Amino acid sequence: MDQARQNARCIYTRDEVNNAIQQMADEINQHPTLPASQPVVICVMNGGLVLTGQILPLLNFPLQLDYLHATRYQGAQEGGELHWINKPQTSLKGRAVLLLDDIMEQGITLARVIDYCKEQEASAVYCGILLKKKLQQRQCEIEIDFTGLEIDDYYVFGFGMDLDHYWRNADGIYAI
Repeated sequence: MDQARQNARCIYTRDEVNNAIQQMADEINQHPTLPASQPVVICVMNGGLVLTGQILPLLNFPLQLDYLHATRYQGAQEGGELHWINKPQTSLKGRAVLLLDDIMEQGITLARVIDYCKEQEASAVYCGILLKKKLQQRQCEIEIDFTGLEIDDYYVFGFGMDLDHYWRNADGIYAI
């Protein structure tokens, strides 16, 4: 793992990521309806943990925090069926929801999470992601309301994204 980190290329520095998170928070704070709705902010685990922890103190309105853990990867680099590890404990019925996640790749997992929130009768579902991959085509086209950064189609880690379950704590975003 040390060798992989040493050989990786830094795509975004810590300062660049922090600036992007601040810009996302500013956009969320200035949204015409989201702040007034006192939303449920849901961290999509594990990847969304770092983004959520850093953006929460920058949001200047009352909110409730919850999390969910759903994965298609279960330790693999290719996704399969969605496996729910934990669903939010807060009722979403009639509530605006802000999902916070690390990366938008094919969009399959996030699309299923959005569907779940709608099935729970959320009044609105917004998505904030730290990193959006630029892909020619996605399996699921979903609307992302707040995006921090974009990246070409690299395998990346850091700031919540992992390399074989390691380096979520890297202080920048790195590509291998």
